Amino acid sequence: MKPLLVRDLMTVGVPTCKRDTRITDIARYLLEHNLEGMCVLDDEGNGIGVVGIEELIAAYSREDVSALTAEQVMREGMPTVLPDIPVSLAAQLMRDQRTRIVFLTHNAAGIIYPAAYLTYRHILRHLAAKDESELKDLGIAAERISPVDAFIARRNQARKRAGLL
Repeated sequence: MKPLLVRDLMTVGVPTCKRDTRITDIARYLLEHNLEGMCVLDDEGNGIGVVGIEELIAAYSREDVSALTAEQVMREGMPTVLPDIPVSLAAQLMRDQRTRIVFLTHNAAGIIYPAAYLTYRHILRHLAAKDESELKDLGIAAERISPVDAFIARRNQARKRAGLL
């Protein structure tokens, strides 16, 4: 039997933020989307760090917590894995690096940006899945919404919040 590879379980598309994003906004986003962390991008779009649950909790005790930005609390660098390694190896690398999220990157015109991610939650979902149908939203073959449909959905949500729909 063929081992499960990272590409079979990853999520394509990565939640990102800019350096100056307030951590209160990051915390809200992570909670709303049930995520482990967010990649911090520089002005050119390169991944420069990660703000995860651990970084947010560590910042919580600071007096100026509500004014802190992603750049002030992020873990520098992006923990990465390759798509063609077994998930069991990725899990061990995550444990060794003490991170709950790793990224798969893409290089386009010299900009290295995060393209997909794998978290402990992905691995737990696989462990708990009764069959493959429970994981159809994961991996390179996952059913995904088109970028146009995603834009329309976000636009409609914004219009609804503004009372225009």
